[in-house]
Amino acid sequence: MKRHIQESYYVVGEGDLTFDGYRQPVCRPLSSASEVRRFRFSRLGPVGEPASAELNRALAAAMTVEGRQPDSGTGAERAVPAGFTYLGQFVDHDLTKNVGDEAFGADIGVDALLQGRSPALDLDSVYGRGPVDDARLYAADGVSMRVGTTAAVPIDAGTNVDRDGFDLPRIGVGLTKAEERAALIADDRNDENLAVGQTHLAFLRFHNRAVERLSASVPSTQLFERARGEVVRHYQWMLRHDYLPRIVDPAIVEDVFTHGRAFFEVADGAAYNGQGGAGRYCSAGTTPTMPIEFSVAAFRLGHSQIRGAYQWNRVFNSTPNAVGEPRRLGIATLFQLFTFSGVSGNLSPTADLADLDDPNSGTFLRLPTNWISDWRRQFDFTPLGLPGLVAPEATGGGNVTKRIDTLLVDPLAQLPTASFGRRDGEIAVDAPERNLAFRNLVRGAMVRLASGQQMAELFGAKKLTEAEILTGDGTGAAVVDADGSDLDPTLREELVTRTPLWFYVLREAELNGGRMGAVGGRIVAEVFHRAMEGSAVSILREPDWRPSLGGRGDTFEMIDLLLFAFGGAEGLNPLADAPPAEDV
Repeated sequence: MKRHIQESYYVVGEGDLTFDGYRQPVCRPLSSASEVRRFRFSRLGPVGEPASAELNRALAAAMTVEGRQPDSGTGAERAVPAGFTYLGQFVDHDLTKNVGDEAFGADIGVDALLQGRSPALDLDSVYGRGPVDDARLYAADGVSMRVGTTAAVPIDAGTNVDRDGFDLPRIGVGLTKAEERAALIADDRNDENLAVGQTHLAFLRFHNRAVERLSASVPSTQLFERARGEVVRHYQWMLRHDYLPRIVDPAIVEDVFTHGRAFFEVADGAAYNGQGGAGRYCSAGTTPTMPIEFSVAAFRLGHSQIRGAYQWNRVFNSTPNAVGEPRRLGIATLFQLFTFSGVSGNLSPTADLADLDDPNSGTFLRLPTNWISDWRRQFDFTPLGLPGLVAPEATGGGNVTKRIDTLLVDPLAQLPTASFGRRDGEIAVDAPERNLAFRNLVRGAMVRLASGQQMAELFGAKKLTEAEILTGDGTGAAVVDADGSDLDPTLREELVTRTPLWFYVLREAELNGGRMGAVGGRIVAEVFHRAMEGSAVSILREPDWRPSLGGRGDTFEMIDLLLFAFGGAEGLNPLADAPPAEDV
């Protein structure tokens, strides 16, 4: 998922793509002075014809209908642990930032702006502008990242304690409770829901552990840069070898990282690609752009992976209470993950969507202790073979993502307005503007994205057939009119000849076992490659570099990152599987 507030995209060579007063897509040229203040989007494919409002409404309704939601990894396929959904959201926020001057302040020059906001996989969403210019993000030593403390909840001895290092750092002052609850992090989008918030926290802790590891051998004046460099390299390695092959056809990933990019920001140059083969690349000194086909369509794949509920920890899971057992409060719903965040929610128990529109609702200003993540339920640690790292099946076990396909869980049809930058309560609960699928499709129309067929032609890929677009593999979105009848012939013709790109790449994944295919997978893999290449620290320019923090040789996955960040089973599951005996 990504922040749903964006109302315009500055595309290099075109201008500011937005809507006019009649909700028709327009392009407004910017002055040379204002251009340098914008995030640099680009267009990878041709300009497309905007989808009709009627088709967008029909697709959104079909994509968020309540019903069967297939798990990832059916049959012989490896299931994808649920934590990768929110790692993807975290990565998205590291890659795309469309913000104005207010995010930097008047003292920031153009060079710093462009470098700080380039779409590179460099964790600027964590580090901001560094400990000198963003000192508020850092601890007193000027090297470590700040972390926060949870708030005790009197359920049992395990939850009735403040736990340092298990919440995001929060501002603590403000005119409203929402301002007090705001996370003190470089990108507030990483506090939109609890799962991405805990993921951001993991990276804060990962940096701090790297600092501890290096502090004995690295001079203090070099410690921050050395630690940041090691964190970024391990992060990129994990994305290349662990994350990408789970969401994109591995053959596409191998092709891009072995032979180089074929379509996005390709320039003839020296032969390197990080794997020893001959590839083509743009100069490391050039600032990457961000294709709107990636930002507005292909990398919104994560919206399809979201589940409606999660086995979260020993307090929040689906196992009923038995006599003499610790108290459990039911499985964690997606709505609760929004609620227990500082951006979309109020960090306090509520069952009312309208409460979240009120910036002064709620009683908690920090994450309640009973909502700390049990990471063993979000990722599969069994490959490590260590005791205490398997979530107990007796209380629900672990979670897997929903398969990448054309279905979204129906709670995404009713987003809290704060998740797209509103807390005014003026959008009706059943309004289409709250539907995530509708918002994605409308944005595609706003920037005149190429259709799926146009992108397939550009890539020389086999186009989906009419039957594949309409029915997929038979388990995805069934596209019909609002009354359940067959789609109007005019809309049907529009859909099968000019398929909105986001819907197309999800249908493609649905037909490819839940992994992004020839169009969506090519876009994602090439943008990741360019974003690594464009980072100041890049494993593509250091082909001999290998991980050193995981203890498994060349293998460094998200589970290694988490184990290192949290220091073992106790940190990965701080609430433990049961409270002390006197509380049972």
